[in-house]
Amino acid sequence: MTTTVHAAVLNGVEEPFAFQELTLRDIRPDEVLVKIAAVGLCHTDLAVQHGDIPGVFPFVLGHEGAGVVEQVGDAVVGISAGDSVAMSFAACGHCRNCLAGQPAYCANFMPLNFAGIREDGTTSLQDADGNEVHGNFFGQSSFASYAIAEARNVVVLPEGAPVEISGPLGCGIQTGAGTVLNSLNVPAGGSIVVTGTGAVGLSGIMGAKVAGATTIIAVDIIDERLEFAKKLGATHTINSRNEDPVARIQEITGGGASYALDTTAVPVVVQQVIEATAFGAKIALVGVPRPGATLDLGLISAAGKTLVGAIEGDSIPQIFIPQMIELYKAGEFPFDELVTTYPFDHIEQAIADTGSGKAVKAVLVMPE
Repeated sequence: MTTTVHAAVLNGVEEPFAFQELTLRDIRPDEVLVKIAAVGLCHTDLAVQHGDIPGVFPFVLGHEGAGVVEQVGDAVVGISAGDSVAMSFAACGHCRNCLAGQPAYCANFMPLNFAGIREDGTTSLQDADGNEVHGNFFGQSSFASYAIAEARNVVVLPEGAPVEISGPLGCGIQTGAGTVLNSLNVPAGGSIVVTGTGAVGLSGIMGAKVAGATTIIAVDIIDERLEFAKKLGATHTINSRNEDPVARIQEITGGGASYALDTTAVPVVVQQVIEATAFGAKIALVGVPRPGATLDLGLISAAGKTLVGAIEGDSIPQIFIPQMIELYKAGEFPFDELVTTYPFDHIEQAIADTGSGKAVKAVLVMPE
């Protein structure tokens, strides 16, 4: 049975989102149909809108969806109609990395998450005239009232989880916290610098606090964000417009931080991170760079430092998302403080507030 959905459709680079009624085709045996309660707005969605990440148009984006399962395919196990769920990235489940327990590094990650089609090349959405609309963004396309996802990228939420704000756990928050806890494996007593205090960076700061890091340095150019970072666990803050971040980080740490997380993907900031870390440091880069962004290889060659291009915090969502929720319930991971909610139809306001810094993590709530 087909489903009518209210969706925000992107028709081209630098176009505004246009609301349309679309048709979602029947689910397949390994898929589930989710009624979306709310969906996070992520920088990756905006990177497609601005052309920093190639897109196929018309395209329904949205990849931090959460809601309630309405229907499950005949081959699905462990998920039932009525379950509250969050959705995360897509992975094939059969490549070498997936079989090794590294779904974030799925050999088919790029086409499955960005190509706008299923693995077999089919689409699940069409408009009122029967024209194909690209979907399956991160295996979900949750800028819509309903979404289809494969069972492997759906996570059943623990009892008591706040469904309306759990969607960002599937990407942005997972990326920040997971990169610190999994990719970098920051130890208790460690030192870490986090550049950029958006949702990903602030999640990394919360993750560093959970890890027991005792020196957590937040770097940004917005004083209000830096104050917020202190509230979430930063032990030191640096406004890089007002002081030299390299000198200050080395002063705080007595020679350089042992770990770093960059969320900006701005070359000059990454250069500062490399210069501010200690010999033998481990640095994770998770930001989406503008096309053509480059680094001087002299910063890396013989630097004695490890640079990691981390994806989705090296997470297995079915394990890591429930862990984050349990930390939240214990008062150790207050991700709800990042969230500002907006009605779904106010997506352009949410985008504007995200761009201005008024909102850290905008979450679009579907009408009842």
